[in-house]
Amino acid sequence: MANRVRVMPKKRNLELIMLLFGFGLYAFELAQVQLATIFILRPDAWFFWSLPVVAALAFHFVLRFRASDADPLILPITFLLNSLGIVIIYRLDLVKSLSAIDRTVGERQVIWTVVAIVLAALVLFLVKSHLSFRRYIYISMALGVVLLILPLLPVIGKTVSGAHLWVNLGPLSFQPGELAKIALTIFFAGYLTSRREALAVVGRKTLGLRIPPARELGPIVFIWLASLAVLVLQRDLGTSLLYFGLFLVLIYVATGRVFYVLVGLVMFIAGALVASRLMSYVGGRLDGWLDPLNEANYSAVGGSYQIVQSMFGLAHGGLFGTGLGGGLPSIVPLAQSDFIISATGEELGLVGLFAVLAMYMVLVSRALRIANAHADDFSKLLAVGLGFVIALQCFIVIGGVLRVVPLTGLTTPWLAAGGSSLVANWIIVALLLRLSDTLPKAGTVSE
Repeated sequence: MANRVRVMPKKRNLELIMLLFGFGLYAFELAQVQLATIFILRPDAWFFWSLPVVAALAFHFVLRFRASDADPLILPITFLLNSLGIVIIYRLDLVKSLSAIDRTVGERQVIWTVVAIVLAALVLFLVKSHLSFRRYIYISMALGVVLLILPLLPVIGKTVSGAHLWVNLGPLSFQPGELAKIALTIFFAGYLTSRREALAVVGRKTLGLRIPPARELGPIVFIWLASLAVLVLQRDLGTSLLYFGLFLVLIYVATGRVFYVLVGLVMFIAGALVASRLMSYVGGRLDGWLDPLNEANYSAVGGSYQIVQSMFGLAHGGLFGTGLGGGLPSIVPLAQSDFIISATGEELGLVGLFAVLAMYMVLVSRALRIANAHADDFSKLLAVGLGFVIALQCFIVIGGVLRVVPLTGLTTPWLAAGGSSLVANWIIVALLLRLSDTLPKAGTVSE
């Protein structure tokens, strides 16, 4: 009888080496920020350094025992992005209070980072196989819808800057929409796997395109209406675009039919044009995007003031940046959250910003590699969906700051301040690691 001998992978050792490099770079960044802003090295930096480092090391050892064949690049790159975000936030806190009394945002980011990593480790423990999600696709749909509705409920719903995105439960405040994107990704992957043949094959040909029956167009119409409901009820353009874009990409990957993408784009453009005429919120964002230096747009609440300040900051950074602690990112409103890319670009320059974008590109490429290596449709769609959530969110946020697209209210994954975003994105990391661990093992041989 043939015995199976499992060769232990060297991936975890490679991951540890890259993590150690990340820990050293993180320490250097914190020291640079202190020397540039308060001109001394203080022991309080140990709090900002030690907790994320210990949490990342613990997560690494969880991978050694629970997912030893997982992708070795995902964790180090995610830690580099998360730690850079903490450094930028800590640097902005120090500017607010040179006595370092007011460090609340940076401290919260550190605590939320630890919580997010712990929850991601729990996901690895609890989810032994991602294929188990196929049994709960409609529960995932219901959970996603409930999470989207929660901010609209009285008492617990909270409005911030005109958007209904937050929920208050006692001292805890969070954005349920961040977790909804994971639940809906699982639902879309499961639903499209089961309906793939009907969506791809059925229908009559017209002008070279196979048009599916009206009943098969129901899901795309439903998701379009749901996205418009998010835009109208929650006043959140970014989340609306994220959900609709995610569904369009997955239905294209599942069927290979350009027809759905064309129909979806026409529907989205039509909805956006109508919304820009009927909703001042959307119209103001479009006007600020098209003509940010116009005085009417510049002075308007929710107009282009942030974009213009961000443009000046990025120009100030130039090619190589002012160095950590050497710029003036604090003059940009919401530099710790919505406009953290502006602060990063000013102090690290175009070269540093390209390095950050490259890290995001590598993460997305690893997700696509995982999808391509899996044999079953559900695994492929789930990996593509999780990777595309990262890609589209980065495009929407960074594109808004750089005036490539209109500005929206999403956060830059792992960089921007916000506990809800950190938790959701670290869970995405855990799911991608679980997906990569279940790939065919090249190191398994027969005797």
